[in-house]
Amino acid sequence: MLAHPDLAKLIFGRLTLDSLPLHVPIVLGTFVVVAILGIALLGAITYYKLWGYLWHEWFTSIDHKKIGIMYMILGFVMLLRGFSDAIMMRAQQAIAFGDSQGYLPPEHYDQIFTAHGVIMIFFVAMPMVTGLMNFVMPLQIGARDVAFPFLNNFSFWMTVAGALLVMTSLFVGEFARTGWLAYPPLSDIVSSPDAGVDYYIWALQIAGVGTTLSGINLLVTIVKMRAPGMALMKMPVFTWTSLCTNVLIVAAFPVLTVCLALLALDRYVGTNFFTTELGGNAMMYVNLIWIWGHPEVYILVLPAFGIFSEVTATFSRKPLFGYASMVYATVVITVLSYLVWLHHFFTMGSGASVNSFFGITTMIISIPTGAKIFNWLFTMYRGRVDFQLPMMWTVAFMVTFVIGGMTGVLLAVPPADFSLHNSLFLIAHFHNVIIGGVLFGLFAGITYWFPKAFGFRLDPFWGKCSFWLWVTGFYFAFMPLYVLGLMGITRRLSHFDDPSLQIWFVIAAFGAFLIALGIACNIIQFIVSFRNREKLRDFTGDPWGGRTLEWSTSSPPPKYNFAFTPLVHDHDAWWMMKKHHYQRPLSGFIPIHMPLNTGAGIIMGGLSFVFGFAMIWYMWPLAAVSFFALLAVGIGHTFNYHRDYYLSADEVTRIEASRTELLASHV
Repeated sequence: MLAHPDLAKLIFGRLTLDSLPLHVPIVLGTFVVVAILGIALLGAITYYKLWGYLWHEWFTSIDHKKIGIMYMILGFVMLLRGFSDAIMMRAQQAIAFGDSQGYLPPEHYDQIFTAHGVIMIFFVAMPMVTGLMNFVMPLQIGARDVAFPFLNNFSFWMTVAGALLVMTSLFVGEFARTGWLAYPPLSDIVSSPDAGVDYYIWALQIAGVGTTLSGINLLVTIVKMRAPGMALMKMPVFTWTSLCTNVLIVAAFPVLTVCLALLALDRYVGTNFFTTELGGNAMMYVNLIWIWGHPEVYILVLPAFGIFSEVTATFSRKPLFGYASMVYATVVITVLSYLVWLHHFFTMGSGASVNSFFGITTMIISIPTGAKIFNWLFTMYRGRVDFQLPMMWTVAFMVTFVIGGMTGVLLAVPPADFSLHNSLFLIAHFHNVIIGGVLFGLFAGITYWFPKAFGFRLDPFWGKCSFWLWVTGFYFAFMPLYVLGLMGITRRLSHFDDPSLQIWFVIAAFGAFLIALGIACNIIQFIVSFRNREKLRDFTGDPWGGRTLEWSTSSPPPKYNFAFTPLVHDHDAWWMMKKHHYQRPLSGFIPIHMPLNTGAGIIMGGLSFVFGFAMIWYMWPLAAVSFFALLAVGIGHTFNYHRDYYLSADEVTRIEASRTELLASHV
């Protein structure tokens, strides 16, 4: 029989009471605040008896619209965590000069900047982008759901499991101190023997599986489920960018999976794939991670380009200029995004010919991106531009993204990159394109499609407050970093010796404070909008005068999306229908196939979290049990095909009649 210590080690692995960071005041205080907020939230849900509603209507839903909304909520919650890390870094850098060491210990600061990058890319931008594609794209192509509804639910809960692992690392153990890409040798078992890198590996592996499955699902949906008449060159531009995005996901994320698997084997088994002195090659890791990493940038920004295309055409009151060139530019960007990864490490010493090739391809990729900018400008030219909030975000994007693009072209020149690589100039450029391109695009898309999801607009006053604080805060926060980068100041430092630099970091911290106020205005906007939803409600179903098919349904759409499968004649399908005085049929409905909700997705997501946690802490029995339970639930769910049902023609008639009556009563 096992002795007591051996039994404890078998069950708990390397997890001990010392793994709880109770000795770090900041972490302990954060834990208390999070615990209080969590208990308050759970208490409120219990008090209002919402558990049954949330379980049956949301957590187990396989409706693409509800899953898309849950992705967006996950992204916004993680934005609060990721931005908290950002403002802590800015505050530390603003005060840590000379004799002052600031308020963050160096090892804690390293965890914060690593977690910030991981959260913002994987658990803010990716869920929000996936959520918008989930909600909007099936409606735009006239589909009743995605190709694999259950897989959609499972993909979401896998992403949640990955996010929970990252959040758990804040209170149990620690997170990686390697930077958000975890380069060896910093991430090997010798340099990082603690659980931080393992949290990184398993959080990204689990969430990456969800993202890959979601990419397959959405790709098949676009290819196989378009409405009659919707040829490829009649698809809305947002659907085109979603198609290219999911092609990139399916092609790139398996590379990330393999790369992290090799790193895990190095740490767990001692294979030494990336250990140079033992026959491995650390630069191979860098190549693999960036073969995924650079397409990832376009996975994030291409859907934002699609959003700007929809918004610009709608609020300019004219068709999108150069539709065909916009499509071709999207496809060219998709292809070229695979030919530029090495510009992230020009300094590795690969030689002039290799650097020249990647520098030239990096400059070439700016051409189709520039073509898009001109198409949006020409769409606005002589249009009746209505500067509603989505259009304001679009104009702010154009200005901000062009600045980021120009600095990107500068970094594409290898000799310049040798001086600017690993400096704050690079940080400013990256945030310039990600915030100015992706986040501004997401805010434009959320504001534009929010009435489609909930039936009422977001409050414009608080939206404009958020807009101006975000835009102003961005320029205060990141323009000083360009100056510091040109001075040669490197990134990832928590302390500086030269006091003359402090003013620039203080300005950057002030910008972060303005962005924090912008996020606060976002939260107030949602609260005020829900409280005043009757005043903000739009009964036409098309509050902006949209041009594409999703606006032909009611707001919010019924669970089956379309009672009749629409027939498409143009890429501005809904605008053409309105032009020809389209009338929704009120009879002739047939039963509609509707899959039932299932709890298998959330159960499998929970088991994935348990498996990841067990692997991180070497709890081998728990890891084995959770893994086989995960397989059992997945296999068991395959026998639930008989649980689908049909919405009767009479019920469809009743729903459509009530919608028509509601619209008529508010004309």
